[in-house]
Amino acid sequence: MFKLAATVAFAAALLSGSAIAQPARPTVILVHGAFADSSSWNGVTKILQKDGYTVVAAANPLRSVAGDAAYVSDIISSIKGSVVLVGHSYGGQVISTAANGKDNVKSLVYVAAFAPEAGEAAADLAGKFPGGTLGQALAAPVKLVDGGVDLSIDQAKFHDQFAHDVSIEDAALMAAGQRPITEAALTEKSGSPAWKTLPSYFIYGDGDKNIPAKALGFMAERAGSKHTVVIKGASHIVMVSQPQAVADLIEEAAQ
Repeated sequence: MFKLAATVAFAAALLSGSAIAQPARPTVILVHGAFADSSSWNGVTKILQKDGYTVVAAANPLRSVAGDAAYVSDIISSIKGSVVLVGHSYGGQVISTAANGKDNVKSLVYVAAFAPEAGEAAADLAGKFPGGTLGQALAAPVKLVDGGVDLSIDQAKFHDQFAHDVSIEDAALMAAGQRPITEAALTEKSGSPAWKTLPSYFIYGDGDKNIPAKALGFMAERAGSKHTVVIKGASHIVMVSQPQAVADLIEEAAQ
């Protein structure tokens, strides 16, 4: 009788929440876009880390879609276990390519991001619908030794164009530290996108001046978004101004 009771007690312990091994949470890889850097994810990263996620905020080179995607792909390959891949702006085009052939990528999250179809470029999609004002906010291009040019946002126009829903002081710091992107990267055509085979999630603000909200909604619908969150009045840098909403969607994609 004692042996039976002990066996029952042991089985109950194994079945209790404390005894059942929980599946490991996926690693979250965050890929910034043009005119931003890895620190733009700080607010989101803080929330995800507090909630038990391992986070890698990749330093996107912003040189070419193929090269940037290869770099992110190498990061994915270095991680044991599943991955949620998150891209902001041009970073959405990068993750759409980098996830191809990577079995450990579980889902894609697009944060005010491009989700191109094969043969499309970021510049094509930015101009597909009216409302974008990036062109008139750019600083004078920087000529590169290879014959190309680097593009950045005029610091005096950065707050209004890119980050109108953060403080002027914070926007000034972001403007000074922005990472330029080559014009060639913005006009490079995409190959077959990973959103055709992986679940995708979208979040953006309807006050975005870099990528018009209609373009973002069009891409979300075309990709069959599992959940699309539209934040009223939010700027292009929605992960800075609304980190909790962005982190919530990433955690939903991780489930």
